[in-house]
Amino acid sequence: MQRGTFQLMKSVNKSIILNKIRTSEPISRAEIAKETKITPPTVSSIVKELIEQGLVKESTLGHSSGGRKPTMLHINTGAYYVIGIDAGPETVECILTDLAGGILQRTSSLLKKPLTNETFIDVLKENVYAILGRADVNQEKIIGIGIAMHGVVDAETGMSRIAPILNLTNIPIKDVLEQEFNLTVRVENDARAMALGESWFGGRDDAGSMAAVNVGHGVGAGIVINGKLYHGAEGIAGELGHMIIDINGEKCECGNRGCLQTIVSGKAIAKRGNKRLKESPDSLTAKDLFEMAENGCQTCIELFRETGVMIGIGLTNFIHLVNPGKIVLGGGVMKGGRFILPAIRETIQQKALTAEARQTEVTITKLGDEATLYGAVSLLLAELFDPVLK
Repeated sequence: MQRGTFQLMKSVNKSIILNKIRTSEPISRAEIAKETKITPPTVSSIVKELIEQGLVKESTLGHSSGGRKPTMLHINTGAYYVIGIDAGPETVECILTDLAGGILQRTSSLLKKPLTNETFIDVLKENVYAILGRADVNQEKIIGIGIAMHGVVDAETGMSRIAPILNLTNIPIKDVLEQEFNLTVRVENDARAMALGESWFGGRDDAGSMAAVNVGHGVGAGIVINGKLYHGAEGIAGELGHMIIDINGEKCECGNRGCLQTIVSGKAIAKRGNKRLKESPDSLTAKDLFEMAENGCQTCIELFRETGVMIGIGLTNFIHLVNPGKIVLGGGVMKGGRFILPAIRETIQQKALTAEARQTEVTITKLGDEATLYGAVSLLLAELFDPVLK
């Protein structure tokens, strides 16, 4: 049996109680029983187990309206650890965190192309070994490895089906890494992982449904409904970048023309910017253009505003299909949010179908460059704390 599997959670009640402590700490045994409708003796028995396993700890006494003050319960965040990996398409970033997402170690590597499936997995292995070598923690307490990967991912088998920017297919990430490290491995599309990370770490517990949209090398969306990632029938839910906006537009790497990401990705922004500024095709990156916009270049400001309009059109279509309570934006392109976000919001307010849809909350992630890494970590945390909802 693998280390890091979720034998810690043997019952529905156990996971309900653990998750209740996570979301409501500090909380007493009596409050747990009242709010979960689980009998007080069962709550006491399960809490005793969780304390013995190190997942829960008791704290100073709480408030009482009379009689003995209750002992309060907290998650013991240092009891176990998670390895999270943001895999590509240009770098591999790897972190070790505690149960609260506190980063204890990190490593990174450049992905040197061309790659094969084997050389790509070797880079993942090297980063995990580097983390394990540096980490001053009991490795028996590492519950698993979460990996966020661009492209089409089969979350059940942990295989990267299509990684278009790396030009790789059918990478058996889960099988190889589980055999190598004897740890539970979960693999997910990067935008979906980012969405779960936002619902977990982004202070968005109130959102019954929310979506995270990653705009960078490509465009992807992750959809969370009642705390669960939505994958669709064949695992391609959220491929927002391949929503066709202009049937006569630029050819996309998928073979179609006019996909959203041919208009709003970092590469597409750079291409339009160089053309308008009459520069050689590869002389300015999207980052360069953003810096020029910051310095007052009106052509660049207008370029980013137009990009915001097109993202807004894509998101309006997305709202009409999915109707999320909130949309959180991340990725490299959204570093230009100062110029892009107002145009996105304005476009949605002009074009969405109903008054409620026009007021859909659209924000930029507060997790910054770490959003996808936190998403990778949350793949394991969601399974530890909420296995019955998986």
